[in-house]
Amino acid sequence: MTTPSGASHEDDYWRRPSEDARPTSPAPTPPPGPGGPGTTTDGPGGGGTGGPGLGRPPAAPVSPSPWAAPTDVPPAAATPPPAPPSGPGYAGPPPTTPPPPGWRPPVHLQATPPRTLPPQDMEAMDASEQQAQRLTYVVGAVAGAVLLALLCLLCSRALF
Repeated sequence: MTTPSGASHEDDYWRRPSEDARPTSPAPTPPPGPGGPGTTTDGPGGGGTGGPGLGRPPAAPVSPSPWAAPTDVPPAAATPPPAPPSGPGYAGPPPTTPPPPGWRPPVHLQATPPRTLPPQDMEAMDASEQQAQRLTYVVGAVAGAVLLALLCLLCSRALF
């Protein structure tokens, strides 16, 4: 498991490596840097930007990225296009004939007609809604009074 070096942005640790980045091995051999062989500006203790893929890209990649497509595979031999199947092949669905005009499926069971709903008493419904609304207001007022009394009690204990 690798740990962030602290020299880069804190989200860089969780980002996916770029295509030209190389995975780190237990004993990496650094490529020659711009100061000549043996000098590097990236890497642990080098005062760089925190390793490959986090700062500037490496000068010359030693091997291709393990996430890239392999380049040492010989090209595939040209394959001839598949031969058409012998015989007529699939000609599509069979033709359909439309039903005669006015055709309907046979009816075996006749459903009973729906019943009528009982009439609604609008005045009684309004009265019960108003009663429920008053009950809701009373319960809210009682809860508010209890909370106000508790708040006053707590504030008085804090002040005195």
